[in-house]
Amino acid sequence: MKKIYMAGCGGMLGEAFYKVFSQDYEVKCSDIDSNEKWLSYCDFRDFEMYKNDVMAYKPDYLFHIGAFTDLEFCELHPEETYITNEKSVEHAVKISNSLKIPVLYISTAGIFDGSKDVYDDFDIPAPLCQYAKTKYAGEKYVENNANSFLIFRAGWMMGGGPKKDKKFIHKIMSQIKSGQKELFIVNDKFGTPTYTHDFAENVLLVIESGKRGLYNLVCEGLTSRLDVAKKIISIIGLTDKVIINQVSSKYFAKEYFAKRPHSERLINKKLSDARLNIMRPWEVAIEEYLTQYYDNYLV
Repeated sequence: MKKIYMAGCGGMLGEAFYKVFSQDYEVKCSDIDSNEKWLSYCDFRDFEMYKNDVMAYKPDYLFHIGAFTDLEFCELHPEETYITNEKSVEHAVKISNSLKIPVLYISTAGIFDGSKDVYDDFDIPAPLCQYAKTKYAGEKYVENNANSFLIFRAGWMMGGGPKKDKKFIHKIMSQIKSGQKELFIVNDKFGTPTYTHDFAENVLLVIESGKRGLYNLVCEGLTSRLDVAKKIISIIGLTDKVIINQVSSKYFAKEYFAKRPHSERLINKKLSDARLNIMRPWEVAIEEYLTQYYDNYLV
């Protein structure tokens, strides 16, 4: 059984990676927040700690999963963001090269500037904010320095449920749980949802195919924040009870001040061309996500 070391595995994506890969691989998962019994402590920003922990495990793959993903936090804490999102990636590459194993890095649709409606794997990124800049820098470092690598660009991530989800879907669900009957949703942001479990399953397929390189990896279908909100309300059966008010991004300018692209829509061109794209439509994935993770949340 091959072994995988998963660093920064305490969040929504880490949970999905653990559940998917632990079925067929021996895995060691670490994070600075040991919030699960299957997590051990390791701070990948500390090169010696990271190196010693990975070296002792002797894995066949190194998955570098964790990052700061709160855009406003990243804007306010550029040095911490650089160390966590960029410098730690250099650590991962050095360790994987030393062990002569592939490194996996998670990138983001947020590295584009939104000047195009849809982006494929070959479009050139132009990051707008501190978060996007550090994620793109990490991506380029892996491409230019890792001896063997996989990079996957995710879209609007959904997964983990109330315990781990800090993104758009949970924010909507928590507002509804608090009793709000009106939601204010932006009508000028477009993207592609990415269900963590589908993402992990597709990564598994690519790894077992032996492929390497950089790939877009998002659910099928192009959508918007507004459409996602409407779908959530429909799935939970509150279309007639919750009012959605359309607003522009300016409405939330003080709260969400980091620059965000108009469009973060990705398509999985390279995976589709290689017949390795098994991502489901986002509408199917979001219904499964809400059913499995939020079944009794609103009760």
